[in-house]
Amino acid sequence: MNNPIIRFSHATFGFSGVVALEDITLDIAEGEFVGVIGPNGSGKTTLCRAILGLMPPFSGSLKIFDCSCEELHCHHRARIGYLPQKDSLDRNFPITVLETVMMGRYGVLGLFKRPSKQDRDIAMHALESVTMHDHWKTALGYLSGGQQQRVFIARALAQQPKVLLLDEPTTGIDITTQHSVLDLVQRLHRDMGLTVLLVTHDINMIRERVNRLVLLKTRLYAAGPPEEVLRPDILREVYGKDLVITEKDLIIVEDYHHHHH
Repeated sequence: MNNPIIRFSHATFGFSGVVALEDITLDIAEGEFVGVIGPNGSGKTTLCRAILGLMPPFSGSLKIFDCSCEELHCHHRARIGYLPQKDSLDRNFPITVLETVMMGRYGVLGLFKRPSKQDRDIAMHALESVTMHDHWKTALGYLSGGQQQRVFIARALAQQPKVLLLDEPTTGIDITTQHSVLDLVQRLHRDMGLTVLLVTHDINMIRERVNRLVLLKTRLYAAGPPEEVLRPDILREVYGKDLVITEKDLIIVEDYHHHHH
C-alpha cells in the first residue's frame, strides 16, 4: 500500500451533541480509488465534510497529507478537489462554463489575487480533460445534467488537486450519463494518479471500478476489496430488509422511495 494521505484515527464527528460518525479508524492511500457506501443518514456526507475541514473531530484525529491542523484555509485543503451533491449547486446561476471552472482557481489563489493567463490556461486544460472545452463560452444553465457534472469535475481539477472527492456524482442524471461520468472519473484516476473518494448509494455501478469500498453506518462497518465488503451477511446487517440480492445486482429499496438529501 502506498503512503496514506488521509488518516482517520479513532475519530468521532457530529454536531450539536449528535454523533454522525463514531470512532472511525481508516487510512486512505495515495492513488487509491475508494467508494464510500452506506444507508441514508449513515455519515457519508459527514465524512466528506470532515475531509474538507468543515468539521473537526470531537475526539480522535484526522490527518490529511500529514497535517492535522484545523485551519480551514490550510493550503492542504486546496489539494482536495470537491464535487458537491447536485442539489447544493445553483445550476441556473448566470455564469459561463469557463467562469465556473475558474472558480476552482480562487481557492488556490486566495481571494484578492487576479487570475492570470496561466490560471485561465489551467482552467481550459481542466475543461479539455473532461472534453468540455468546446463549450467554454456556453452558459452553465444551458448544459445537460451530465455536461454540468463534467464542468463541476473540471472546476475541481482546476485546483490541481491530489485528492478528488465526489459526493453522489451520479444522482439525478440518466443511466447512460452516469456511466460516462464514472468512466471519466476512472480515466482521471488512472491518467492523473489522483486519489479518488467517491460517495455513492449506487453500489452496482461502482463495484467493478473501485479498489476498495468503505461501508459506513455511523461506524465503519467494513473496508476492503468490493468482494469482501459486499457479502450478503454484512449487507443484510447494514441495510436490513431494504436489501434485495439478485444474481447480478444488489437492490437497495430505500433508494427508490426516499429523496436523497
